[in-house]
Amino acid sequence: MDEGSIQERLLSSKAEDEHNLRRRISIESKKIWRIATPGVISRVSSFGTIVVTQSFIGHISAVDLAGYALVQTLSVRFVNGILIGMSSATETLCGQAYGAKQYHMMGIYLQRSWIIDLITLLILLPVFILGTQIFRLLGQEEGIAESAGYISVWFIPFVVSLIFSLTVQMYLQAQQKNLIIAWLSALQFAIHIFCSWLFVYVLDLGLAGAMAALCISSWFLVGGEFVYIFGGWCPDTWQGFSIAAAKDLWPVVKLSVSSGLMICLELWYYAILVLLAGYTKDAQVSISAFSICLNINAWIVMIILGLMGAACVRVANELGSGDAKAVRFSIKVIMGTSVTMGVLFWIFCLAFGNKIGYLFTNEEEVAETISRLSVLLAFTVLLGSIFPVLSGVAVGSGLQSKVALINLICFYGIGLPVGIALGYWFNLGVEGIWVGLTGGVLTQTFSLSTLIWRTDWDQEVSKTSARLNQWYLESPDNDKHVSGVA
Repeated sequence: MDEGSIQERLLSSKAEDEHNLRRRISIESKKIWRIATPGVISRVSSFGTIVVTQSFIGHISAVDLAGYALVQTLSVRFVNGILIGMSSATETLCGQAYGAKQYHMMGIYLQRSWIIDLITLLILLPVFILGTQIFRLLGQEEGIAESAGYISVWFIPFVVSLIFSLTVQMYLQAQQKNLIIAWLSALQFAIHIFCSWLFVYVLDLGLAGAMAALCISSWFLVGGEFVYIFGGWCPDTWQGFSIAAAKDLWPVVKLSVSSGLMICLELWYYAILVLLAGYTKDAQVSISAFSICLNINAWIVMIILGLMGAACVRVANELGSGDAKAVRFSIKVIMGTSVTMGVLFWIFCLAFGNKIGYLFTNEEEVAETISRLSVLLAFTVLLGSIFPVLSGVAVGSGLQSKVALINLICFYGIGLPVGIALGYWFNLGVEGIWVGLTGGVLTQTFSLSTLIWRTDWDQEVSKTSARLNQWYLESPDNDKHVSGVA
């Protein structure tokens, strides 16, 4: 065979490999977006109700805006962080059970999460009931503390609804049936805007009207989810309420606690920074501006969280099915997608950051402070396109305890001290605090990337198989959906 023929064959083989790679990337991308798109719609819509409420309140009273910012960013984030974290165990277990074809176990895992989360929330209710006293104790201004205490009580029905909406979404997402959540969430957002306009401007109910609209729209979503599940649209994974859900709770509790710690350390980090902003000069302006910037960042991150959910499901499904090679490939594709989106959002924040504050407030000082923070916000958004997806990979594989340790070191050992030093010792105010925030996120992103890169996925497949076999219970009809389970 001459040299020309060899070279021609090599080029042909290379072209074929490139074609196969593009085809594999296309197939994996379709799988990712099939899961992520409904997740993006639902998260943007659901969080949008929080932001819309803030916008309505911001045009009612500056004091109430600061009070709402404190409650939403501190109390709700504190409790919500615990509930989301505890619920992420459902995401891990349901995703892996679906991959292993243990379909009936998904309904049992869902019910176990309801039991654990409801007990957890019952313990945490004093955070809302004693809102005014807590914010006084934290040294907030009297007017802001009283407004925050009133708003705290209104948030209780909303937080209760989150227990069901979060876990049901994870349950449906694991089996790729979350399109219904997207439709319900979009409808929820429309209902919320209409109710907010009706209660605040037409009926002139003020702050109470804005909060009532939030409660109504959140429970509309839960009601729709219950109709879908109990109405027979999940016949393989929902076989009715079972006493088995109350058994073997402790192993799930341990996984839930590690999941909760992982999420809480991240969400509380942002909450503490808002609290610190309340001790700077012009506390009312600082709290409002910082909270609005965090909400803008969070709303953009909601889109990335759709990809986080897809990462969790894809990794969990492939681990459950025992394919470590597919896990590695899926991670590469989804990380490339999220980074591309992060760059686009970074450009958007740089282009419009000096005007976006006026969507949320009429206060000139607050809008100007937001404008000063816009460059830092842009870079935080860029980093925020990476670490949630890495966290999703960790949740899908059950690595929550390691991520919790990373969050503890990066956020509280690095980001928070740097923010305090720059904000107070160097008199940089909220800008200094935000620089600390960005530093914490940067080190966390690097650490998570290292963790995922060094993970032995063949070993994780073995761990997943052992966990699923240990917690397996027979279906009521004695139909084992997966062979080889003892």
